[in-house]
Formats: sequence, structure tokens, C-alpha cells
Amino acid sequence: MAKIELLQGTLDLLILKVLGGGPQHGFGIAQRIHLLSQAVLTVEEGSLYPALYRLEEKGWIEAEWGQSDNNRRAKFYSLTKSGRKQLAAEQEAWDSVAAAIAHVLQGA
Repeated sequence: MAKIELLQGTLDLLILKVLGGGPQHGFGIAQRIHLLSQAVLTVEEGSLYPALYRLEEKGWIEAEWGQSDNNRRAKFYSLTKSGRKQLAAEQEAWDSVAAAIAHVLQGA
């Protein structure tokens, strides 16, 4: 299957959505996106960690060190209050864009 490129800003939305379900470490976030997309989307480390740092700088997520399931030290990310607001705003914007694209595809 061909590699699918995410639209600019989509990764941020996906990360925020996954973290809406509770704290998660980086590898867990990538696994969850892969699982929920039915193995269509794969998030590479080179994209994931810069996005996590960017979201942390914006104050939408926060990080705390903890133990992973395999007993390794890992940074766990969680949504902040402003991150929850941003998730709602980005989800609404995505729904609007997806509906507009669907209209164009149906009418073409």
C-alpha cells in the first residue's frame, strides 16, 4: 500500500485526539493512531516528536516522566485545559473541511 501523507496540521489534531483519551507516551500515541486508522496511518518518530514538542511549547499538552508497560522510563503526555479547547476547535475545523471536500468530490 502506498504511503499516505498527512495534511499540514492533521498530525496535531490526531495527537490531541489520542491524548483526549488519557495520558500516553510517544510510542503509545503512534501505535494508537496506527490502530485507530486501521493501519492506514503510520506516524514516524521524525514527525511525532517535533509535533509533541511544538504542542508542549504552545501549552496544549504537558509531559511527565513515568514507567511504560515494559518497565522503561518514558515521557507521558497529557492534554492541558487549553489543549482540550484546541482539540474541540480543530475537530470542528476538520469536520468543516472534510464536509466541503466531500461536497466537491460528490459534485465533480
